[in-house]
Amino acid sequence: RHFLKHGAWASYMTNSPTVIVLIGLPARGKTYISKKLTRYLNWIGVPTKVFNLGVYRREAVQSYKSYDFFRHDNKEAMKIRKQCAIVALEDVKSYLNEEGGQIAVFDATNTTRERRSLILSFVKESAYKVFFVESLCDDPEVIAASILDVKVSSPDYPERDRESVMEDFLKRIECYKVTYQPLDPDDHDNIVVHVNVLTDILEHCPASYLMNEIQCMFLTHFEVLIPKIMAVLLKHITLFSKALRGFLENQKIPDLKVWTSQLRRTIQTAEELGVPYEQWKILNEIDAGICEEMTYEKIKETYPDEYSLRDQDKYHYRYPGGESYQDLVQRLEPVIMELERQGNVLVICHQAVMRCLLAYFLDKSADDLPYLKCPLHVVLKLTPVAYGCKVDIFDLKVEAVNTHRDRPLVRRSITSTRLTVCVVFAKTGFTVITSKPLVACYFPSLGKCVFV
Repeated sequence: RHFLKHGAWASYMTNSPTVIVLIGLPARGKTYISKKLTRYLNWIGVPTKVFNLGVYRREAVQSYKSYDFFRHDNKEAMKIRKQCAIVALEDVKSYLNEEGGQIAVFDATNTTRERRSLILSFVKESAYKVFFVESLCDDPEVIAASILDVKVSSPDYPERDRESVMEDFLKRIECYKVTYQPLDPDDHDNIVVHVNVLTDILEHCPASYLMNEIQCMFLTHFEVLIPKIMAVLLKHITLFSKALRGFLENQKIPDLKVWTSQLRRTIQTAEELGVPYEQWKILNEIDAGICEEMTYEKIKETYPDEYSLRDQDKYHYRYPGGESYQDLVQRLEPVIMELERQGNVLVICHQAVMRCLLAYFLDKSADDLPYLKCPLHVVLKLTPVAYGCKVDIFDLKVEAVNTHRDRPLVRRSITSTRLTVCVVFAKTGFTVITSKPLVACYFPSLGKCVFV
């Protein structure tokens, strides 16, 4: 159980930096795909970032006036748009070369071979991997819905009525159609992935991770650490279950599905609700190995080295004989995929599991995931919005202890007697071998542990 430099383990999956290039006419779901894909990759621990060309264009042109800016014969605008692409690609290079990024998602229309040639030259020069994702949609109703759901609130259209936004944006699409050159993998383009908005996203095949059909998801968890007295445990379960049942009755949630782990406390909670429920073994709490059923204080007293090691890198740290948060994320992946296909779902789970699920839907990094606050006896309601989820918190007013531990200080030290270290000084050829106690200092800025 050693510490890897931040993001280094992801190189096992992406052994060289990769650029994913989105292609398609406006209002075809490119930004949705970009954000969804990025959220998933970051969740599994692969550092990924979206570079949206629209953001660069708005910085270069402070005030958007009309679709005329996107006409192919508007030479001044074409120069600005090309320069924005170049600046964005330079930021991609900085992210992949200097900031520890593994994957960059280039979110733009990229509808001409000239633009794609520019990108190919850039990735070839930088020795990156690249593949194109073309998003297709010909259904006028889906396109109109996309414009009204997302583009009306775009910074391009402040204080504009819906009708004028629709009219201007449809004309913008026509401007792109004039020069649109679809992907041609045989003669002009490299690796290609076609995503049809109607069949791949709306009908869930085959890109299941791009779907967002869930209506509302409710997360809650119940824990009793080291339940020494069964009567106390049953009392807490009963109080919490009654409060949860009352909450669900007041919400009047149609076609609600209830999922639990296979641990007794979540099952007992669900049984009190008087509704059918499904048990998922992969929703069980993180396996703490030799530290199972121990409080943090007991772990610190019994296994001080393990306690300190976990503080240094909580996401990657694996309990002896148990799991890490990274392991838990991988275990929960099927749950995420299934949640994407569901309507209204209540998940009764555990603190670490709840953190992993929240991190996915709220687009939190692996560093932040283990420290997300998941208070006991509350219900978190997640409602999908354009490019993410809105969270509503409902306190069920049931007494509970605080099981949250804040992120430790920037620098923590441990004394280790288990290490034999060989240090070689290249210039002098001098070698030091020692088995004496060493102090391990973790520096987040370096992303590694240094023994001194």
